[in-house]
Amino acid sequence: LHIDLWEKAVVSTQSTGDKAIKKFIIRNIVEAAALRDIGDQSVYKSYILPKIYVKLHYCVSCAIHSKVVRNRSRELRRVRTPPVRHMPGRQPNQKQQANKN
Repeated sequence: LHIDLWEKAVVSTQSTGDKAIKKFIIRNIVEAAALRDIGDQSVYKSYILPKIYVKLHYCVSCAIHSKVVRNRSRELRRVRTPPVRHMPGRQPNQKQQANKN
């Protein structure tokens, strides 16, 4: 069994990657207020600023402390199914629609 060690985002300790809480962040390099100003001053009218892509790994205690996840009751901790993700602009799968009916 091979388990990768990850350095955490908050406390800089290493623990196993399967236990880590992962969060993928996509952000603009420039904040929204300055984005329009840069677009007005730019020579290139169709230039799109690049984005920052970061994958953060949290240990359980740091994720709860920084409110990435919430703690659950003792009965709900035993439920291992991941929560349903609602992504804007995506159509639900046919399997998900069949399970709802």
